[in-house]
Amino acid sequence: MIFGLRLLGGYLGDTRILVKLGVLAEKAGFDFCWFAHDPFMRSSWVTATAIATLTTKIKLGLNFKPYTIDPSEIIMLAATLDEYSCGRCVIGLGTHSDLMFKWLGLEGRRIIPLIRESVLLIRQALSGAVCDFKGNEFKWDSNCYLRFKPIRNRIPIYISGFGRDLLELSGEIGDGSLPMLTPPESVEYVLKHIRAGIRKSTRKTEDFDIVGLIWLSISKDGRVDEDSTKSVIAHFGPYLDADALKYIGLSVEDFAPINARLAEGDLDGAKRLISDRMLRLAVIGKPDECLEKLCELEKKGVTHLSIGGPLGPDPEEAIRLIGEKIIPYFRER
Repeated sequence: MIFGLRLLGGYLGDTRILVKLGVLAEKAGFDFCWFAHDPFMRSSWVTATAIATLTTKIKLGLNFKPYTIDPSEIIMLAATLDEYSCGRCVIGLGTHSDLMFKWLGLEGRRIIPLIRESVLLIRQALSGAVCDFKGNEFKWDSNCYLRFKPIRNRIPIYISGFGRDLLELSGEIGDGSLPMLTPPESVEYVLKHIRAGIRKSTRKTEDFDIVGLIWLSISKDGRVDEDSTKSVIAHFGPYLDADALKYIGLSVEDFAPINARLAEGDLDGAKRLISDRMLRLAVIGKPDECLEKLCELEKKGVTHLSIGGPLGPDPEEAIRLIGEKIIPYFRER
């Protein structure tokens, strides 16, 4: 099992705290540090570059929303970070919700061809090719090519998505997939569609990295950071996959009153509406309790965990606990 720490730009602290947590993750034995690059949040490029400066091994995965950043920008940013970090950059591309399209007045953009063409252009440019390309979403001429030689001519691209079509696309064209496992019980539904996509490609399932994105709150005594957990669920719950929510008896409509409270700026009111059933969207408990749930995800076929959310009452202690109690269990078998 591969382990990644996912730093949410608005929920674990300011940029300096995020950098500190990223550095601690490397010391604790994490393999990846993943960053959500969401509109109106802290810039993941700044945080990732700072962490790259203070670390030597941990890989840096940046999850872009292709409707807010052009592939030409992704190409040069990824190649530059990869150069600076000595080959540790990983590109994430996609979305776990279509709501942000509406915020930005971009409902007309078609996400499947947008991602497909972006991946093609990124790979072409990094390979050193001239990207003279006429697609449905992008029309580039022969001036479109990198003006410097990247240290790697192929940076891994992981596709994030929700719903059948995006999950299948991730398996078909990605080097890995970044599905939300919220709740963890939805894992079989998610894997079914990713594997359908892999069958459309030339790869084998065992060669494909399936990164389960989970929310976690861990502590020695099982004490839950309920306030932070509810805050994360309140903000992101309305975006979750409707078919995944069914696995614990929830629906998108259950989050409508919460979303209404957030729209009025009433976060405390939104958190009061989080039910015990909604708390099941996260993995919560003592190390042994969390370990049991993570082992189940591995048995189902998840190869890589991206651990985000509140992490625990004390995020630094949570990272240390994962490094002491969780990661060694998977490495020492």
